[in-house]
Amino acid sequence: MTSVISGVKIPDSKLAREAAELVRSYEDEMLFNHSVRVYVFGAMKGLRQKLKFDSELLYVAALFHDLGLVDHYHTETKRFEVDGADAARDFLRARGIAEPQADLVWEAIALHTTPGIPEYMRPEIALTRAGVVVDVGAVGYDEYTPEQRDQVIAAFPRGDFKNEFLKVQTCSALKKPQTTFGTVNFDYIQDHDPSFHKPNVCTRIRNTPWQS
Repeated sequence: MTSVISGVKIPDSKLAREAAELVRSYEDEMLFNHSVRVYVFGAMKGLRQKLKFDSELLYVAALFHDLGLVDHYHTETKRFEVDGADAARDFLRARGIAEPQADLVWEAIALHTTPGIPEYMRPEIALTRAGVVVDVGAVGYDEYTPEQRDQVIAAFPRGDFKNEFLKVQTCSALKKPQTTFGTVNFDYIQDHDPSFHKPNVCTRIRNTPWQS
């Protein structure tokens, strides 16, 4: 892989190499390239804002953040974000990484689709979210120069990212629609099937066994 992109170095420690090897063995090129772009865009923002962050932990969080979308890590009852977070924490624990650091990566992955909260948390969490939203939804797109964006895409091409990413997210959501309640993941189901009935929190509250 390209080792330095617009001033951002791809971590090359034993831990980083093992993380990349594991994720690459399960993800296709589209998801893997997306995951590395998430790291680079997140790290770029961190450097621009002069934040103090652990590049290695941010890299692991970025690599694992979508691993819950692949069949090997899919569970029937957990959100895909939690599946990926669990996989990352297990990976780190198995290599002797201290619990606070493993938990930090877990939180970064588990919260990466949650709006309005991660940006106020520790840098590794905020930057994972920032990398995701710029690569998927172009949130913060203009904060990066055209040269920076071009260098990232040249190193880790998007291909037919929009269509392929929507497909894999939709497949995951359809396998366990109950986990999409109250999350952006429901949108993938509704886009696939506009007639799908969206769970309503107001209805749930009114139908609880509480008398008032």
